[in-house]
Amino acid sequence: MDDTRPSGPLRRGWTTGACAAAAAKAAFAALRTGAFPDPVEIPLPGGLRPAFALATTERLPEGARAGVIKDAGDDPDVTHGVLVLATVRPGPPGTGVGFRAGPGVGRVTRPGLPLPVGEPAINPVPRRMIAAALAEVEGGVPDVVVEIAIPGGEAIAQSTLNPRLGILGGLSVLGTTGVVVPYSCAAWIDTIHRGIDVARASGLTHVAGATGSTSEEAVQRLHGLPPEGLIDMGDFAGGMLKYLRRHPVQRVTVAGGIAKMTKLGHGLLDLHSRSGPVDLAWLAERVSEAGGGQDLAARAARANTALEVLRLAQAQDLPLGDLVARYAWTTAASSLAGSGIALEVVVFDRDGGVVGHAPFRAAG
Repeated sequence: MDDTRPSGPLRRGWTTGACAAAAAKAAFAALRTGAFPDPVEIPLPGGLRPAFALATTERLPEGARAGVIKDAGDDPDVTHGVLVLATVRPGPPGTGVGFRAGPGVGRVTRPGLPLPVGEPAINPVPRRMIAAALAEVEGGVPDVVVEIAIPGGEAIAQSTLNPRLGILGGLSVLGTTGVVVPYSCAAWIDTIHRGIDVARASGLTHVAGATGSTSEEAVQRLHGLPPEGLIDMGDFAGGMLKYLRRHPVQRVTVAGGIAKMTKLGHGLLDLHSRSGPVDLAWLAERVSEAGGGQDLAARAARANTALEVLRLAQAQDLPLGDLVARYAWTTAASSLAGSGIALEVVVFDRDGGVVGHAPFRAAG
């Protein structure tokens, strides 16, 4: 994801679920009346009523199909611009709205997600949005089967965490409000939560959250964790840890490079650059605490990066990495307070070597 935020006011967009609801309503209206409403208006959970232009329409022998191009606004969403297709066909009497996964929409293959194994990856809120949109056509929930497809979705899904979560064959149809708020990172944090749910449902007692691919690969080697035990925490340490406090496992490892773990050690739970640069003055104080002299601490305070400070400390055999890990452990443990989870922090270098470690102990 390109998270370089543009300047100025940001334009909001619409979730995949909202686009699916609009396409489904248009297709169902055509099934009932013979005409596709264009644009088609739908209700959203928060009370908004956006209208969507149709990109494609098709009458079928026993149904109708309509498509909407997803507009994610100014959010760097990998599904921006995809075509969301809904095909609506009559269903058995008394069954209400049923759902199927068309090409490019995944299926759930692991427990722990909000949907049972085997179900199309159309999340509960989008399902309710689709049913509500269809109900507007004839004043009640109809007996129909709605198939959602996203052409090219299987390839796009490879750049998401769906395969790790056990959602195979394509993308998920997501959205809790119908609205995409640019750079809210809500989707990433939700994926962190779902990853924890899958790990717990799989019976895992140890998960590891890493800030990037190098630390993730290194912590997997360190502990031999299966893929579902690896949580793509990114910069959202707080989002992962607070969810784990409410949905605990026995052991949690937090892993990252020296810069991100310095931020965590300094008390930050959002490790992104938007939260500010690494506090080199704080890190220089840790150099002194580790046994470095005044000259070395002064050089650390003038350094360009946390990595440069680490190398200065390593040249004098100072345990700076371990000290940073201990401070990071304290910050992380505060988010796990009362959970009893055994917490570990590991600091890795750019080659995946361990340069700092705070071993497992109960967070409280």
